[in-house]
Amino acid sequence: MNSETVATRLRGAGLRPTRQRLALAEILFGSGDRHITAEQLHAEAVVARVPVSLATVYNTLNQFTDAGLLREVAIEGDRTYFDTNTSNHYHYYVEREGRLFDIASDNLTIKGLPEPPPGMEVGRIDIIVRLKSRQG
Repeated sequence: MNSETVATRLRGAGLRPTRQRLALAEILFGSGDRHITAEQLHAEAVVARVPVSLATVYNTLNQFTDAGLLREVAIEGDRTYFDTNTSNHYHYYVEREGRLFDIASDNLTIKGLPEPPPGMEVGRIDIIVRLKSRQG
């Protein structure tokens, strides 16, 4: 994704395309759908020689999430991933590796959901299936 496309995408989401936002967006969206932590994005920015603090990375990821460009996936509150695929989909989490990846959900159906309270509707369903290696 080139800088012009990234700038257009940011403007379309209501965000001003600052130098740091552009640089981080190019890293984030430049290689297809992915799941990334703030620390991983910061490390990639350092390698790409983008002068940005970890706090700025966190702020930018939260701004992108609020603008609908990213989906936040929290794992037990202590680990947060940001997903560039914002469509309704589900995840596997490999506990030992700390790796998150999409479940192919072509045939997945959710049954037995309770009725939401009056005046409310289901906005999104998050499913994370935790995986571990078999013992033995």
